[in-house]
Amino acid sequence: MEMISGLFLVLSFLVVLSVAVLLVCPESKFKKREEEAAAGLPNGSMGWPFIGETFSFLKPHKSNSIGTFLQQHCSRYGNVFKSNLFGVPTVVSGDFELNNFVLQNEDKLFQSYYPKSVKDILGKYCMMLVPGDLHKKLRTVALTFINSSKTSPHFLHYLHNLTISFMDSWNKSQHISFAKQAKKFTMHIMLKNMLNIEPGDPRATQMLEDHIAYMKGLVSIPINLPGSPYNKALKARARIQSTIKGIMLERREKNEHVLVDDDGDFLDQMLSNEECLLDNEEKVSLVMDLLLAGYETTAGLLALLVYYLFQSPEVLEQLREEHLAIRRKKKDGESLTWNDIQQMEFNTNVIYEALRCGNLVKFVHRKALMDVKYKGYYIPAGWQVLPVFTAVHMDPAIHQNPSKFDPLRWNDRSMRKIVNPFGGGMRLCPGTDLAKLEATIFLHHLVLNYRWKMVEEDYPVSYPYLGFKNGLKLELEPLENNFLDE
Repeated sequence: MEMISGLFLVLSFLVVLSVAVLLVCPESKFKKREEEAAAGLPNGSMGWPFIGETFSFLKPHKSNSIGTFLQQHCSRYGNVFKSNLFGVPTVVSGDFELNNFVLQNEDKLFQSYYPKSVKDILGKYCMMLVPGDLHKKLRTVALTFINSSKTSPHFLHYLHNLTISFMDSWNKSQHISFAKQAKKFTMHIMLKNMLNIEPGDPRATQMLEDHIAYMKGLVSIPINLPGSPYNKALKARARIQSTIKGIMLERREKNEHVLVDDDGDFLDQMLSNEECLLDNEEKVSLVMDLLLAGYETTAGLLALLVYYLFQSPEVLEQLREEHLAIRRKKKDGESLTWNDIQQMEFNTNVIYEALRCGNLVKFVHRKALMDVKYKGYYIPAGWQVLPVFTAVHMDPAIHQNPSKFDPLRWNDRSMRKIVNPFGGGMRLCPGTDLAKLEATIFLHHLVLNYRWKMVEEDYPVSYPYLGFKNGLKLELEPLENNFLDE
């Protein structure tokens, strides 16, 4: 209650301050805007000074929609408009071609640009934030490990067994909060693969709690007061960082390499690889990046898949048949391989369609490095640009009946050039294949062994991070028939 009262006072002060600025600001200060409009600056509304329209933009809404803010602004100004978001003048784009142009011109015309509060939480070496050569260096190290993981027999076997273990544990519960369980599942995967931390390790529980606080703080009001989400996120980051540093120091002191498989876990690879040109801070930051991304995004993907498959029994049945065809070729207890997964075209379509409909990532932040003109639009140097993926994913001019979950639309290969579920350009998510691998192995065991239903009405929500209004509570029931005996 104290935090809510404090937040109300802060917002009230900002509104009063904004009114005062509007009253005293002379007309001459708006002439530059008129000149920019004549040059092709998109139409729009800048809202209040300082706070602009940020709160309306971030207002939670169903993630399988564009939300009231975008709906109203796109209807009034078009798919590209100007605004004041996160304290800076901004061009918001729901136009596929402009979004693609921005993403493909990273470090040329545009650069990754996030609010200071986000930078303070993620750290100065976060791969999502750093530009140029450092970003390329971090990304190369991450991709090398991810590419080895997706074909590692040891990792695939571990993922196979962990999935079965989790699902067996759910049999003991009448209902499960799937959104929460999915996060626990993906956190255990990442901790094992990154740091060789087992599910029963007390550090695993603390890491999960810290990452939940970490994520909430990223989209909170940056007020660093005790008990605030922002303050909790900063403390959570410090604990995560300390844990990783401690493991790194322990391995160096003992000159110990963890032989998770032939190559070791991710930290082991970095410590033992003389060609890894990252310093200690960069190594710790990269481990944190991959833990957060691999845990949060894959958990969201799993929740979206379970949600949409429950509502689409025909899709579920077709998916089950594809998984069954693969399973019949395998020995008892044998895990899927990356080659198996690449053959499952309908499974891939289901994953991509869940990402399109559910919009795991709503938008990204960029900044214009110079004055840019494209398609008649003018973007002044220094302005923030927000390519909004949701607007493209839900655009009826691009997708027939866009709100319908229809994996068959992905039979048209051009869809993969239009939809950006994993971002694009130089910052295309490096963990794309790993997320697809984990989701497929999870689906494999789920659709062949269980049926499920939602205990109460629910839907995905953009906060703007993905969540479910009621936690996606499910009732799971083991299938009586063994498909392999049919």
